[in-house]
Amino acid sequence: QVQLVESGGGLVQAGDSLRLSCAASGRTLRSLAMGWFRQAPGKEREFGAAISRCGLSTQYADSVKGRFTISRDNAKNTLYLQMSSLKPEDTAVYYCAGRAESGISSYPGGYDYWGQGTQVTVSS
Repeated sequence: QVQLVESGGGLVQAGDSLRLSCAASGRTLRSLAMGWFRQAPGKEREFGAAISRCGLSTQYADSVKGRFTISRDNAKNTLYLQMSSLKPEDTAVYYCAGRAESGISSYPGGYDYWGQGTQVTVSS
């Protein structure tokens, strides 16, 4: 019913900035609370940021707070993650996720739809 496709990943140097996008189809983005998660090789998928359906509320993991900004453009059915001051520790596959119910969540189990992921690699 809902398809999510991430884009914008790539190879950057430490300290650089990068913006990830997540395009939704099959259902308007407005109907979903959204989140960004990341998973490094051999590690568990971890929460990065979340945003409410109307964009009035956001939540960030301590590891990215102050460096990453989650935003959404419901008219464009697109979710964004603006990343700055990137560190090698940020290297991971980044996934966007949609939650059908109201309210934001920091847990993967709280999300119903997932994108395929986009690779972000930060070199030192």
